[in-house]
Formats: sequence, C-alpha cells, structure tokens
Amino acid sequence: MEIPLPTRPVRADDGPRFCRLWSRLSRETVYRRFHAPLHRPPSDALPHLVGVDHDLREALVAVVGDEVVGVARYDRPATAPGTAEVAVVVEDAWQGAGVGRQLLRDLLDLAGRRGVTTVTADVQADNDRVVGLVRRLLPGATLTPADGVYAVTAPLPRVPALAGT
Repeated sequence: MEIPLPTRPVRADDGPRFCRLWSRLSRETVYRRFHAPLHRPPSDALPHLVGVDHDLREALVAVVGDEVVGVARYDRPATAPGTAEVAVVVEDAWQGAGVGRQLLRDLLDLAGRRGVTTVTADVQADNDRVVGLVRRLLPGATLTPADGVYAVTAPLPRVPALAGT
C-alpha cells in the first residue's frame, strides 16, 4: 500500500533527525545503502549528509511529524553536471509503503529540471526491492553486474528546466 508523505529538501538543521533515523535503521538496511556493515555513521558523515548546495548536491527527505523516515540524494561532479549518482534509504518501518518510490521520483524530476541527463547508482544484485524500483522508474536503465553489485546507468527523460537555472 502506497502512503504519500510530505517531502522537502534537506536542511542544515536536519542533523539530529538524521541521527535519530540512523538509530531506526536495521543492520541490513544500513548494509544495503552503504554496502558495508557500519555500526554507526562515520564521524564526518553528518556534515556531508546535511551539507548540500541544492544544485550539484541535493537531498530530499520524507517526514512524518518531525522525523525523517527516508532520504534520497544525488551528487554530480562540477566537471560533468549532466550525470548524477543517486542513493535512497528508507527507515525499515516505512519500507514497502512507496516512500522510496516517491522520494526517488521527486529527486529524478528535480535532477532532470537541473540539467541531469544520466543517473548512476550501485545496487546490490540481490536487493530485489531496489532493483524493481530501478526497473519501474528508469525503464531505460542498464544494470551491469560485477561482484554482486549492479552498476546502474540510466538516461533521464527531458523535462522543462527550473526557472532561473
């Protein structure tokens, strides 16, 4: 069942919300997102997670009350701003409710309006939920397997540019 949630761009004051979100992620969810068995976020992670410029680095959050329950982000290099690496994580209690799909759809739309024409991601090959999400939202995606991980490359459909960009 899909439950639409409010989404918004990440803010500098989201740090405590990200810390609380981390504590609600299972070890499997952390491993699926970061491809490593992290027990706590790296000490320099928080400034990186909330420090976005809303252009080359963007993150959107899904919120319930005052809590962040999901995050989708892209990073694109200044030397190749037409390509963006994307990632999504959703709190375990909200997985399967359409939060990841909503966040990724909103992020891809925003990225496309900012001139991104290609997105990339690394997805564990046995992560059926995310592989299915990629296939649904990015039907032109190429999934190249290597060592149990798919390197995903997908063209974005053309969308009208944001005003002022």
